[in-house]
Amino acid sequence: MAEAKTHELVVSVSPHIRGKETVGRIMWTVNLSLLPAFIMSVYYFGPRAVYVTGLCIVASVLFEHAFQVSLKKKTTIGDGSAFLTGLLLGLNLPASSPFFIPIIGSFIAIVITKLLFGGLGYNIFNPALIGRAFLLISFPKLLTTWTEPTAKFIDMDAKTTATPLGILKEEGLVRLMEVFGSKTELYKSLFMGSTAGSLGETSAIALLIGAALLLARGYITWHIPVSYVATVGALAWVFGGEGLFTGDPLIHILSGSLILGAFFMATDYVSGPTVRKGQLIYGIGCGAITMLIRLKGGFPEGVMFAILLMNCFAPLIDRAVKPDLFGAVKEQKK
Repeated sequence: MAEAKTHELVVSVSPHIRGKETVGRIMWTVNLSLLPAFIMSVYYFGPRAVYVTGLCIVASVLFEHAFQVSLKKKTTIGDGSAFLTGLLLGLNLPASSPFFIPIIGSFIAIVITKLLFGGLGYNIFNPALIGRAFLLISFPKLLTTWTEPTAKFIDMDAKTTATPLGILKEEGLVRLMEVFGSKTELYKSLFMGSTAGSLGETSAIALLIGAALLLARGYITWHIPVSYVATVGALAWVFGGEGLFTGDPLIHILSGSLILGAFFMATDYVSGPTVRKGQLIYGIGCGAITMLIRLKGGFPEGVMFAILLMNCFAPLIDRAVKPDLFGAVKEQKK
């Protein structure tokens, strides 16, 4: 008689079903999605964009490698997270940043914000934004000196100028129209990227191309970016003009680092909520704080502070809106 087949039962910890996606694949895809924004930064700001962004990336990778080697831990630079932090930090800096700015910012982002908290998956705040926040507080003049885009790869006579949000806040909409000629030209400049600002925040079309890739791959969902952008647009329309319901939402949506922040930093897996309902609340909170700072605060831009402040509330939001366990029965009050 043939022997009966035996089936071996293998018991292991969850997850029992694994997908093909890995941390490395996700991180490198996000890096790829930022390539259009980086290309446009090079087009408008020339070699300085390569210098500043490249220095941030190299410093971030080296700091992570050196820290982990010094503690005799396995290095994780291959997963692309340190590269992404450096890239995001670089795209959030002005083209005129001196060499020590990317180095200091990368150290704060990688060592202080990420590794000292336990590494990827344990950081409370977005590392790149903490790095930039530290630089803005420590070197405010250097972080608010903006270079006029020239659309020339080599320009030895770079001029400094104000950002559209800076002009709007300090001098008003009339002056902003005088600078750009008309609203059509202003929208065109904001959409393409021919305005002053941080390296990676000026070109809305380049950022949206990258965001479309992340949405198509399912690496991010619409909940945070759409609720964030919609809240900014609504509040800009209601409170951003001379009277109620007279503001221009498109200027506020296309200006500053809103699109970069909404699609690439507020959607950070680690520092943001995981529950869909919580992500909507998170996005609305980011939008409200952004507009509060833009309209009433001392800075013309509020995206960085808004996301960092909402990072603090992400765990509480998730706890407040967490779904009921499947099959759980609520106890009835006696």
